[in-house]
Amino acid sequence: MTEMVYGAVPLQAGEPILPRWWRTIDKWSLGCVVALFAIGLLLGLAASPPLAARNGFEPFYYVTRQAVFGGLALIALALTTMMSPRLVRRLAVIGFALAFVALLGLPFAGTDFGKGAVRWYSLGFASLQPSEFLKPGFVVVAAWMMAASQEVNGPPGKGMSLALCLFIVGLLAMQPDFGQAVLVLFSWAVIYFVAGAPILLLLVLAGFVALGGSVAYSSSEHFARRIDGFLSPDVDPRTQLGYAANAIQEGGFFGVGVGEGQVKWSLPDAHTDFIIAVAAEEYGLVLVLAVIALYAAIVVRSLIRLTRERDPFIRLAGTGLACTFGVQAMINMGVAVRLLPAKGMTLPFVSYGGSSVIAMGLGMGMLLAFTRKRPQGEIGDILIRRGR
Repeated sequence: MTEMVYGAVPLQAGEPILPRWWRTIDKWSLGCVVALFAIGLLLGLAASPPLAARNGFEPFYYVTRQAVFGGLALIALALTTMMSPRLVRRLAVIGFALAFVALLGLPFAGTDFGKGAVRWYSLGFASLQPSEFLKPGFVVVAAWMMAASQEVNGPPGKGMSLALCLFIVGLLAMQPDFGQAVLVLFSWAVIYFVAGAPILLLLVLAGFVALGGSVAYSSSEHFARRIDGFLSPDVDPRTQLGYAANAIQEGGFFGVGVGEGQVKWSLPDAHTDFIIAVAAEEYGLVLVLAVIALYAAIVVRSLIRLTRERDPFIRLAGTGLACTFGVQAMINMGVAVRLLPAKGMTLPFVSYGGSSVIAMGLGMGMLLAFTRKRPQGEIGDILIRRGR
């Protein structure tokens, strides 16, 4: 009777948490995440031994670390998916506050590891990149502000979230980390659009972004060098983009064979930012298309489930998390095929990394928690009853 009235799966009295979690979770999206992680380990077996040899480690040193980081990420994901939306929001607010404070402290205690951008804290046994944990937290906080602004006598959440977004973007640009700054700005714009923003205002904001890009190009050598490299009609074969482009061409449809690729010996970031080039060379277009399909399945399924959600906060936060996840994957692969300027951004769950994979596990856990089935009327049911 409850299903007939509310159009949703009811809770069963006294049902244990694990059966209830398994019954309500999006199993296909969860399976896609696990598949991406498995593909990351497979590619790590090919991409990381050359780097380990250059740094004097055991051949599978980085693969072992990736398995540990990935295991922690999957544990964090599973625990987060079992939380209620309210508890997820509290977790996100606390995590965002801690990451924000850590981001503020980077100019004083951070390090660049010789890469020209102060983005990390060195912990000795590992490194910590606050911006990776900031992203999912910011999405949830911004969605909470905008959802609150839709309530009667609610706070000016849209303006508050915009001010917070611009401040964070400024901090990231100072590192410089324009890739993460673009993702934060994009996530806010998506949430704002879903919350009912006028198109004209978004176009005005896009104009300001273009103006900011022009200022960054004229004032930042780091930014200008990457843009010039992207716009140049010729690709230097000795650069990372050159090596990646050649590897993708060599791979063809079925690849050159497992372990036969050569790009991993030339690319310093073959296990991180350019992991898709290793996949394309050794396994060909077949594996690349499979990876793209997995990302697309997660994003599309999440958005479809969110369209049935009646809670504005859950719709906004879930949409922001899903779109940010998908766009980060698109940017990483777009850089590898030279459709976008180099950004220094990891491929979610596939690239090697501690902060990135654990933060991505938390973010995906939040998304899967938001898309779980709950004993509530869906928005379509409400609109039908109102129309009667």
